[in-house]
Amino acid sequence: MEPDFWDDPDAARQTEKMVSDEKSWVVMYDELYRKLEDVETLTELVAEDPDPELLAEVGVEEKALAELLENAEIRSMLTEPDDHRNAILNINSGAGGTESQDWSEMLMRMYIRWGESKGYTVNTLEYQEGEVAGIKSCTLRFEGPSAFGYLKAESGVHRLVRISPFDSNARRHTSFASVFVFPEVDDTIEISLNSDDIEMQVFRSGGKGGQNVNKVSSGVRLIWTGKLSDGRAERVVAECTEERSQLQNREKCMMMLKSRVYLLEREIQDAARNQLEMGKKKIEWGSQIRSYVFQPYTMVNDHRIEMKSTNIQAVMDGDLDPFIKGYLMATALNDSGV
Repeated sequence: MEPDFWDDPDAARQTEKMVSDEKSWVVMYDELYRKLEDVETLTELVAEDPDPELLAEVGVEEKALAELLENAEIRSMLTEPDDHRNAILNINSGAGGTESQDWSEMLMRMYIRWGESKGYTVNTLEYQEGEVAGIKSCTLRFEGPSAFGYLKAESGVHRLVRISPFDSNARRHTSFASVFVFPEVDDTIEISLNSDDIEMQVFRSGGKGGQNVNKVSSGVRLIWTGKLSDGRAERVVAECTEERSQLQNREKCMMMLKSRVYLLEREIQDAARNQLEMGKKKIEWGSQIRSYVFQPYTMVNDHRIEMKSTNIQAVMDGDLDPFIKGYLMATALNDSGV
């Protein structure tokens, strides 16, 4: 209600976002409370009249209540300073050639499905097609409440075992792809990069994007080479091909670059609790956080928490919540010393 509230539009938007995040907690609580009352009322009715239809309805409502409670439980674990931020997720194919590039595209689809199921806005910031199939790399942006808090559980190397559709002898192949997630910086975070340390490259965008994509050098790649606060030399690369305008791609690319540098600085300040370092491991044997086996049996196994699922199709369709919750719970217990 302040008359000068919108004099600073950026600050006003940040305040509105904060208010929206707080309201979402209230909405979630109210929904939980209403669902609990529904279950209690139906349970009382069944006690008086054990009708089969009422019993079935109680089961449906109890399941819905359990799902709401689980979502609230997961969200309550997001206590890190950057957990509320939007997320930038980068996928790179690793050892395995065409097979790993196809696997990278499968992971891309999986995360897009997950994001859409959560109501997030998902944008493709960068996309490099493979020579035969799949993708060499891609960068996705997830906009919505606590996107980084959830997706940080996915940083690491993901391993696929299946009979390759690209092998005429139908042999079983093992492929790898790395996933790295970092929080998106906004105007509340000051990240100052010396322009002399940044190299800008422009190129013709490849892949999806319309007629303009392959005719104009609209793609932008920014390379920052400098020193972090601990004196360590670092080279950080970011690129964007989402927009048809080179200027717009440059702005988004700079945001990605600052986000990556910010995460590196945060890791320095919080080295003892660094949960993202595994995302930088070599993309090959022995470094995977999760394995997806399609043949000779179906199994998804998260090696960090030893959680397994045989419903691999559901996982590939974006059902990642059990793994994310398991990781967040294990991390919370570890941080508390349990």
